[in-house]
Amino acid sequence: MTIDTFTETRRELLGRSLSAAGTAALASLLGRDSCAFGASDDTALGASHFAPRARSVILLKMAGAPSQLDLLDHKPQLQRFDGKPCPEEFVKDQEFAFIVGRPPLLASPFRFSRHGDSGAEISELLPHTARVADELCIIKSMQTDQFNHAPALLFLQTGADRPGHPSMGAWLSYGLGSPNRDLPAFVVMSSGGVFTGQNKQLWGSGFLPSVHPGVQLRSQGDPVPYLSHPAGISRDQQKWSVETINALNQLHEQSVANPEILTRIRQYAMAYRMQVSVPDLTRIDDEPASIHQMYGTRIGKRSFSNNCLLARRLVERGVRFVQLYHGSWDTHGSSRGESLQHALPSLCRATDRACAALITDLKQRGLLDETLVVWAGEFGRTPMYENRQGLDDQQNQLLGRDHHQHAFTVWMAGGGVKAGVTYGETDDLGFWVTRNPVHVHDLQATILHLLGIDHTRLVFRHQGRDFRLTDVGGTIVHKIIV
Repeated sequence: MTIDTFTETRRELLGRSLSAAGTAALASLLGRDSCAFGASDDTALGASHFAPRARSVILLKMAGAPSQLDLLDHKPQLQRFDGKPCPEEFVKDQEFAFIVGRPPLLASPFRFSRHGDSGAEISELLPHTARVADELCIIKSMQTDQFNHAPALLFLQTGADRPGHPSMGAWLSYGLGSPNRDLPAFVVMSSGGVFTGQNKQLWGSGFLPSVHPGVQLRSQGDPVPYLSHPAGISRDQQKWSVETINALNQLHEQSVANPEILTRIRQYAMAYRMQVSVPDLTRIDDEPASIHQMYGTRIGKRSFSNNCLLARRLVERGVRFVQLYHGSWDTHGSSRGESLQHALPSLCRATDRACAALITDLKQRGLLDETLVVWAGEFGRTPMYENRQGLDDQQNQLLGRDHHQHAFTVWMAGGGVKAGVTYGETDDLGFWVTRNPVHVHDLQATILHLLGIDHTRLVFRHQGRDFRLTDVGGTIVHKIIV
């Protein structure tokens, strides 16, 4: 017997080991329709670092950047100085997307009033949000590093301003997995106008294993493209087809030992199970009339209200991270469709009722304590007119504000966050943060903390470097946590 008899390459050894794991995974995934998926997935860490306050997150992403000065950060001094040139320090050495010169200050055309025991000042454009003011933690001191939409959206969602990094939902899928094996850990839905950004980069898995990106659901038609059985194909035939394809993938994996093939096997099996779980999930016509009235849903129509109701149904079933986009809040004033007078009220009417209903519905079902709801844009809006060069007098009658990275407002509710509080302040004109600044990385670190994750320890090594959602920053905002 020669030594060659006992020799095999490292690739062959790894291939045989991974193949055995893949065979076991395939048998588990396809052996029964209702088997669980996510937490036991070998690409997820599947454990928190400490006891979590929240189990799930619903991110209500107002893409395009709502004007905090017209919705949640009331500045009476802007009324006093409306139309006067902005202070020199507002424009000196500052970068803006469109502002030219030294534009005049712009008072909000909308009324504010105080609401609830907390006395939160909320615009007349958000009457439903005002009714749940005592459930909100309003953060008025948010700051970001970016002042253009695409990099700012990426920065909020991925912690980096360049494509290729994992989104927050992908990090949570990787860190915690999903308690429901019939549904993905991370789901994405969109409504409203087209929003500026990198689109799928905003819910992608980046350099994490490719099983972790967000799965897009649609609120009309098939909830997931190609989810329905092809005409004339039974479920048994579909199962046989998946098993056959995965058997071929298994043979391929045995020869190349590529872990991405195991991911493909899992995804085929997940898709097979979703053919049963997703149609039941998205059948919102089963909900009582009172629920539809509360959310303002329109069955069969694409709407933010429908997506909010679906988000509640998703977290009920254990989905870890639900990301809702509604665009576009880009109110520059360069056209009627981008003006504060016309576009902003319309955007608020499309979203305000459902945001408040989501909080109310989660609370009445006992889910708000374990579900963190976050409402956010990617940056804020300036306290002065945009005054874009070249606009004629008629266009100048349309009010608008430019992008603003130095101060914006988000709100949070449930999931271990203090209710009925306002955190942070801006100056009298709303340009600079003057108390308790919260950077985007701080917000991300706090969200992970509420889910039981130490943001400095949720790390993935890529190209010789350890990466994390918060990069090398992030400070938990303990003062807003119960």
